[in-house]
Amino acid sequence: MNTLIHFLATAGIVTAALLAGAGLLHLIPRLGQATKNISEALCRAPGLDVVVTYFTVAPLIIAGIVMGWLGFAGAIAGQVLAVLIWTRLHELAHPQATKGPRIVKVLNRIVGPLRNHAALWLTATVTPMFWVVRMIQVVAYPPLRWLVRFPKYDEGQWVNVSRHKFSGLVGHDLIWCLYCDWMTGIWSLGTEMLRNVESFWCPIRFDHSKKCENCAIDFPDLDGGWVDANSDMAEVAQVLEKAHTGSTHAWFGHPVRITVRGKEPVFQPAGAQ
Repeated sequence: MNTLIHFLATAGIVTAALLAGAGLLHLIPRLGQATKNISEALCRAPGLDVVVTYFTVAPLIIAGIVMGWLGFAGAIAGQVLAVLIWTRLHELAHPQATKGPRIVKVLNRIVGPLRNHAALWLTATVTPMFWVVRMIQVVAYPPLRWLVRFPKYDEGQWVNVSRHKFSGLVGHDLIWCLYCDWMTGIWSLGTEMLRNVESFWCPIRFDHSKKCENCAIDFPDLDGGWVDANSDMAEVAQVLEKAHTGSTHAWFGHPVRITVRGKEPVFQPAGAQ
């Protein structure tokens, strides 16, 4: 009995805390221009990192430390319940949008409500992974900038959310679109950072044509500077010498390599005309 009580208590506390947090986020931009600016700051990194941590991993970590696996499970239950309650309340507050065309209605017809919702909640299980990726960007990338002079990024240009401004996006559709909004930015920023890593340390094409074709989408230097897999280390050394003579060691297609005056690449990749 005590186990059940502790589980329900944890779930209830987490649900209340998350709904209170959501209510505060709704209230802040309505209190004046100053608080509206705060709201805007919370929609992009680093402010968004604090908000996402509060709603996603903080309940799991705190409940897990205080009550172990029972608390961890109760926190998950509380998070799910908070999403369901907020979704319903938000839809009740926007009846016209709820009655109109919606993403959830279309996809429910295409794959069925059960499959659609089960798939959505399955994607939610990777939320902690995306949070860890984001923390790596915050903690690990700055030292790389100092150690090997990688370029600096305005991370808020990637890690931000804005779909709440889209007309008619409410309730169920809004919460899941904000989730995708957040994780897409993290993934894109991580890819941008990895371009620097790959082109700095390993500018060598893969000895696998299909892998080269697939990876060139996210790593354009693969076809614009990396040494052929059948070449030798002398050419690799030559590429590195030529590519990294500037003050910033960015991937070969990074805008920092474009001169202000002539708009010509600072580095001419191997094989370029």
